[in-house]
Amino acid sequence: MALMDFIKKQFIDILEWTEGDDGTLAWRYPMAGNEIQYGGSLTVRESQMAVFVNEGKVADVFGPGMYKLTTQTLPVLTYLKNWDKLFQSPFKSDVYFFSTRQQIDQRWGTTQPVTIRDKDFGAVRLRAFGNYAYRVVDPKLFHTEISGTRERYTVADLDGQLRALMLQHISDAVASSGVPFLDLAANQVEFAQQLATVTAPAFEKIGLKLEGVTVQNVSLPEELQKVLDQKIGMGMVGGDMGKFMQYQTAQAIPKFAEGGGAGGGSGIAGDAMGLGAGVALGQVLAQNLQQGLQGGGAAAASAAPAAIAPDQVMATIEKLADLKAKGILTDEEFAAKKAELLKKLV
Repeated sequence: MALMDFIKKQFIDILEWTEGDDGTLAWRYPMAGNEIQYGGSLTVRESQMAVFVNEGKVADVFGPGMYKLTTQTLPVLTYLKNWDKLFQSPFKSDVYFFSTRQQIDQRWGTTQPVTIRDKDFGAVRLRAFGNYAYRVVDPKLFHTEISGTRERYTVADLDGQLRALMLQHISDAVASSGVPFLDLAANQVEFAQQLATVTAPAFEKIGLKLEGVTVQNVSLPEELQKVLDQKIGMGMVGGDMGKFMQYQTAQAIPKFAEGGGAGGGSGIAGDAMGLGAGVALGQVLAQNLQQGLQGGGAAAASAAPAAIAPDQVMATIEKLADLKAKGILTDEEFAAKKAELLKKLV
């Protein structure tokens, strides 16, 4: 019976792997109880590596190339099996192939806002997403730490763990970059580079190399975005609360008048109330603005004019144009103030 089993047993003389589809990181050669012929051929293609495992212990690791399997090319396996120099018999060993191609377009993103520290706003909750690419560079470490004895280990099996590693280091990346939140949108490349730098060591611990990271979007939750918009509005008027209130009032007049018409009554009475409220607010705003313009002229006559940065002048002109478009300033008032501001640029 034992003789018949020996006759039926097949000896493997060619070991190779042709990847059938994308997404496979590790693949175990199907031995099915067969033995490897001494002097057989091992073919490892470009973008592959092969590992021989003897009784659970990683033995020899092969890079791309064609190898004749002898005691000379299998020194670790020879040592583990105590082969002598004259050994030429078939042998058993598990053989695993690993794909070292880049696994591209792997997605990462925050399912919930992540809290980070910002030098301008203090604590900020932001959302971000992008993609990344990686490859297997240490098959021995990847085998012992991740894939193990599984017949096939895929990108999908590892996706959740790698995405968690990316998200875990977002706060560190923002802190390392030193870029304020307001500038992150304009410095996404730098942010991505910092994210790759702080995350790469975690990939190396499991035999992977993080090849690249891209950041496609960085944003705030909606409620924080409204607060940020108000802060930006304050910056546009140079931090002057009076001017900011005038700007806010001008923005609110159409909505208030519309709301007054909708909530104050129906038909002609409601329309009259909405129109009256809008006209009244418009008159108050026009008086305040006129007083501000006149007051500014008197102050300029009695004291030396303060220096104004060009960007502040342009921002003020844009605001005045907005008020003119709403009918709060006349063309003459806008032209006079514009000419006065432009003189400060000369």
